[in-house]
Amino acid sequence: MSGAGADERALGEEIVAFLESQHVASLATIVDGAAHAANVMYALEGLSLLWTSDPASRHSAAIERDPRVTATVAPDYTDFRLIRGAQIAGRARRLADAAEAAHARDLLRRRFPFLRELDNAPPGLRTAIGKAAYYRLDPESVTLIDNSRRFGDKRTLRIA
Repeated sequence: MSGAGADERALGEEIVAFLESQHVASLATIVDGAAHAANVMYALEGLSLLWTSDPASRHSAAIERDPRVTATVAPDYTDFRLIRGAQIAGRARRLADAAEAAHARDLLRRRFPFLRELDNAPPGLRTAIGKAAYYRLDPESVTLIDNSRRFGDKRTLRIA
């Protein structure tokens, strides 16, 4: 968003505020030629989503083959007039660099305090957690949907 105009900056700030108010993204990847969705708890760094996952999971393996992903973030509503959500398109990658992975781990632990408690988990659980990898979705575009403004309101931020 560098060099972005005032409207783009305002939209970016609105998107970040919305994403900070939520905790789970539905991540879509392609697995064996078909769409696959998985929910991930995320932390934010700017507009990028960071999460941890088993590298053997379907979505993690799919990211290794094709980094193009989409994600949605939306709370549950019972009235369509109130719907707000974000649609994100971009590229995801496993954080292979130890410093990047440690940074993602720290962001997730700050956002989700229960993750710090896992240090004292039973050994089997600690071993499983130790095998998890950290991932990052860098968006190319984010569409903010906000029916509370008016039905069908969609504003898209393109990220260079």
